[in-house]
Amino acid sequence: MKKIYAVNNLECAHCGGKIESAINQLEDVEEAILNFPSRKLKVTGNITEKTEKAMQNICDRIENGVIISPWENSDNKNHSHSHEHNHSHEHGHEHEHEHNHQEKNNIVTLAIGVVLFICAVILSNISGFADKEYIPSSLYILSYLILGYKVIISAFKNIMKGNIFDENFLMTIATVGAICLGEYSEAAGVVLFFNIGSIFEYYAVEKSRKEISSAIDLKVEKSDVLRDGRFINIDTDEIEKGDIIRIKTGERIAVDGIVKSGETLLDTSAINGEPVPVFVKSGDKVISGYINTQSAIEIEATETAENSMLSKIAEAIENATDSKPKVDRFITRFSRVYTPVVIAVALLTAMVPSLIIGNWSKWIYTALTFLVISCPCALVLSVPLAYFSGIGKASRYGILFKGGNSLEMLAKIKSVALDKTGTVTKGEFKVTEIKTFENISEEKMLSLCGSCESFSSHPVAVSIVNYCKENNINTEPIKDITEIAGMGLKAEFNNSIVLCGNKKLMDKYGISVNLEPESLGSIVYVSVNKQLYGYILISDSIKENSANAINDLKNMNLDVFMLTGDKKENSENIAGKVGIENVYSELLPAEKLEKLQEIRRNSGNVMFIGDGINDAPVLAGADVGGAMQNGSDLAIESADVIFMKSDLKSAVTAKKIADKTSVITKQNIIFAIGIKLAVLILGLFGIANMWFAVFADSGTAMLLVLNSIRILLKKEKSI
Repeated sequence: MKKIYAVNNLECAHCGGKIESAINQLEDVEEAILNFPSRKLKVTGNITEKTEKAMQNICDRIENGVIISPWENSDNKNHSHSHEHNHSHEHGHEHEHEHNHQEKNNIVTLAIGVVLFICAVILSNISGFADKEYIPSSLYILSYLILGYKVIISAFKNIMKGNIFDENFLMTIATVGAICLGEYSEAAGVVLFFNIGSIFEYYAVEKSRKEISSAIDLKVEKSDVLRDGRFINIDTDEIEKGDIIRIKTGERIAVDGIVKSGETLLDTSAINGEPVPVFVKSGDKVISGYINTQSAIEIEATETAENSMLSKIAEAIENATDSKPKVDRFITRFSRVYTPVVIAVALLTAMVPSLIIGNWSKWIYTALTFLVISCPCALVLSVPLAYFSGIGKASRYGILFKGGNSLEMLAKIKSVALDKTGTVTKGEFKVTEIKTFENISEEKMLSLCGSCESFSSHPVAVSIVNYCKENNINTEPIKDITEIAGMGLKAEFNNSIVLCGNKKLMDKYGISVNLEPESLGSIVYVSVNKQLYGYILISDSIKENSANAINDLKNMNLDVFMLTGDKKENSENIAGKVGIENVYSELLPAEKLEKLQEIRRNSGNVMFIGDGINDAPVLAGADVGGAMQNGSDLAIESADVIFMKSDLKSAVTAKKIADKTSVITKQNIIFAIGIKLAVLILGLFGIANMWFAVFADSGTAMLLVLNSIRILLKKEKSI
């Protein structure tokens, strides 16, 4: 059983990691994943009311005010509990209103505290107040109480619950200690910048979250569906396959379908990032999420809302943000060790030198400086936020990562292997030549071949079937038919054995083939009872951006390979035109996987991009599998990343985003750890004071968060 919960009022990324770890220790919990940027908790296991109470108790113990509630947008909605859901929805609005009200209060409180702090700074530097130090000191303390009272209260509550080593406790000890030592300005300064950092982090996370939500919240709630001769407005979830749906101008398409009547321009940018509208007419396929911009059309649903592309996109993005990369898990483990170690160092610093050489106030002050710098929240937040932002940025360009780990691995690849048909080429096959033997008529051979190929969804098969329809050649459904992977089809028809496929299929059944067309393309031989009837030549065309994209991949120092089941001459011809030197042709699915493993051994981590059913094994076996959106369902299911544009340029963009995300993550880790270690060392030598520490802590937090989300601000060319 999997349940999804909203984690309300969670403000500390480090505390979020503690909550996740503690929930994972519960007896009934198999796995718990807490996504801090989205404040979502996914729990798998035997989840009972007792388990939920235990999870809430964990939250109460670790961070005051955190409330776990059912995720109101989860897939577990039950229409029979509409009243309950309405109440949940109302509660969600109430919580959002309260949260916004609370944010306003926080800003007002911060403003008052800042004014008092500035007044104290000004007065303390006016000579006339030299003998009246109590006035600026009083203002510093008042500013401290206004800005820090929530921190102090939270620390006290957490101590009562046994949760001592959190940021509230550390800040309280450090600032109260500073006041006791007479450092009023520094105590007020610490809580001031702590508040500024918290608000800054909140808005940065919200920006990243909105980027993700914009791709998820595209669902159409209601649609006009033809029922009993008239269009009625119903819930999109009630649409069934075969329903006729009316899409008015300005409306978003709710489910995948085929245009039945009308023609219009569709805005596809929300799905694939393509700014140019697409013209559609009767018979054209349309995808859920497209917006009708010109005139009303009617479509026939080919999928339910649950199985349409819009739902798959939302699911892929949500799962991506829940899947944590290895570096994120490393930072979580690091933070568990880092804070206790720094606190131990602080205690030793306060006591050991003081006992040996005296000067207690100096070493206690140094120890308090250590406490200010000891919270690892900036580091714990910035790493997942960088991946969160990267996934959001990719979705804007129609690139759907299924996990943060896939984004992380893409940055590590050394080579790219490409399928040919539908990946490098358009996969839009057309019959360009027909040759028959032994006085067999073209119509008879086409009728047999078209009847067999109507069983298959392969682009070559579809082109033959379409050719038969366009030329009014009769085809008949064949029941006893077998698809032989990488070769073709075998059928039993009118007491005859019919074979339609490549030369390998003919060789397998001992049929001699000694004639091939002069033109390049995919050849489908047709034989009946081991008598060769002839062949049909189908030609494909190269996608416009393939050559440029492959050149871009090479410029990234990636080795590029082509792995295809097509014959050698045709494969090498296409590869030569797009600039691929390493070509492996006439491969069966298992041989593709073997060749991929060989490439990995020789070149390192490899990404494979394909779109067919026969690509599923190699997509699953690659370090990163990329599937084109117009490919087979099995290929999309097996892939780690989906390209909604079905264009190799998307692979280039995905690689750039992955590389930039990796760079940002490394920058954050090195900068955060480096700054904190520098302050600790400088503090031991008495160089770094509490001001230095608070700037290093809050300032570093703000810089890391800003660095994490800057990928959202970049244009594609500058990624």
